[in-house]
Amino acid sequence: MIVRSFKEIEGTDRHVKAASGTWESKRIVLAKERVGFSVHETILYAGTETDMWYANHIEAVVCVEGEAELTDRETGTSYTITPGTMYLLDGHERHTLRVKEDFRCICVFNPPVTGREDHDENGVYPLLTEEG
Repeated sequence: MIVRSFKEIEGTDRHVKAASGTWESKRIVLAKERVGFSVHETILYAGTETDMWYANHIEAVVCVEGEAELTDRETGTSYTITPGTMYLLDGHERHTLRVKEDFRCICVFNPPVTGREDHDENGVYPLLTEEG
């Protein structure tokens, strides 16, 4: 059994800040736990826009605070995401998140991330694995 809090991982290697400066993520469950998924609390900052494309992962996102506009770049369809709203990127959709109010969400990734990932120039997380 593992018990840990987001508070206790602040400032550790599990607390990742994007090179772009648009978000930070506390990665509470990672690939090294070997449970088949990872769980993160991510905050995207108000007034920012982030293009993402999880070509290597499926991601589920539940908004717990704030507001953002999610745009599916493949269809042009936009959605308002507010607390209690979930979106699932089950088709590796290229998407953009435009943040209106600091947007705090809980994210689940499969396959799990290692904690070292950041978006590349295409908005993709590389598919990294844990040794052993």
